[in-house]
Amino acid sequence: MHPGEASEPSAPRGEASAEANSTANAEANATSNATPLARHGRLPRRHPVVSLIKGLAIALVVVVVSAGSIGAIATWQILGGAKPTAQFTAAVPSGAASTAPAVSAYSGEVNMLVVATDTRTGQGAAFSDPADQRASSGAGQNDTNLLVHINADHSQMLVISLPRDLEFPFPACPNGSGGTTPASSQAMLNTALVRGGTKGGLQCAADAVSQLTGVRIDYAALATFSDVVSMSNAIGGVTVCLATPIDDDNVTPALHLKAGNVNLVGAQAGAFLRSREGVGYGGDTSRISSQQIFMSAMMRKIVSAGTLTNPVKLYGLASTAVRSVQLSSTLDPKTLVTIGLAIKGIGLSNMVFLAYPNLPDPADSNRVIPDPAGVAILRSALQSGTHVALSPNSLGQAAVTQSPAAQGAPATSAPATPPAAPATKPSGAGSGAPTPQSTSAVLPGTATGQNASQQTCAAKKY
Repeated sequence: MHPGEASEPSAPRGEASAEANSTANAEANATSNATPLARHGRLPRRHPVVSLIKGLAIALVVVVVSAGSIGAIATWQILGGAKPTAQFTAAVPSGAASTAPAVSAYSGEVNMLVVATDTRTGQGAAFSDPADQRASSGAGQNDTNLLVHINADHSQMLVISLPRDLEFPFPACPNGSGGTTPASSQAMLNTALVRGGTKGGLQCAADAVSQLTGVRIDYAALATFSDVVSMSNAIGGVTVCLATPIDDDNVTPALHLKAGNVNLVGAQAGAFLRSREGVGYGGDTSRISSQQIFMSAMMRKIVSAGTLTNPVKLYGLASTAVRSVQLSSTLDPKTLVTIGLAIKGIGLSNMVFLAYPNLPDPADSNRVIPDPAGVAILRSALQSGTHVALSPNSLGQAAVTQSPAAQGAPATSAPATPPAAPATKPSGAGSGAPTPQSTSAVLPGTATGQNASQQTCAAKKY
């Protein structure tokens, strides 16, 4: 996306949404208390493998991490305090088998969708003014859409960001009340929650992403603004490198960060993850890039020596997560444990964050459409289990390679010596991507991103 993108929220082009965006989601605002951790002797300590965060969807995969780290007994108790689940049936793409192979710690692929809504409903006083409520309320728009794919031999994990402004032929959606929202010849991805309504929105998003990627989606979760604040507080923040100052008055709270290494926590972390005007070229694709920078930094923190190895702390993180995030009805404690075990041996270089291959919409510069060539490569790799590699010079729009000096600099909220200034590059350009392996399916430059081992900085480039 380029400067001049439509500001949030953006209305869909084409057919109108099926349900008013003001529908209240009572289930998503339910809360309850977690049961105390059982004391049946010391639980086995496992390596805390990984955690995933995408935009406002930080919370879910912390549950996965803790599931693989503190055991099934604690997970059962944690989920005793979870929100009511969302109605969900595994989303099967056209031509796919009617049943998926069992997901276990030792075999089978995992496809899990994490969606973040931009609803202001129930998000506290900061989002209670009339302008915020008019922008998005009720079910909201699926502002962030993240597909987590672990291949069948558990040697690679992909975290695929699907742009909110992506336009494509939208499938018919169950509305959660026994009816169906008709298919649309062209609509934006971020209309899924409205199309499915408060009961069927998550299912609608999964159906759409399944159509776009060609994979069956068995598990899903829905997060809100407040979730990222809760989880970033619980983890103690994430240190992110900024190559340029970041200023954005269009997020809540307003963002004013100096260049250097900055520890992002709480509402400030949420504002950074939502910022579009402050990073890259000022659009949604640039925001995806800064979120990839944040995710990679968090991965490195999670797997670094001495980080999150305390089962009690992991239990606390998981408790916070499941009390906030709404899980699909297909997610249970056993599934969480097996997913945690499935990613146990994946190294940082094989945790790849990428944007769904896309091109500017020739009919509307504020929208993007699927790149047919890139999508064909990605779909084939997802379905065959082939490793996926980004092409050289494919860092996201907001990313620049972090200098060795900046990598060792401490995080601070005070003025810091900035990394080397980035050179201005065209959309999708970057550096620092590893040379793809000969056995990998190499995506074109329309799919931008990085792996978790790449240390990058966020920068404003316009």
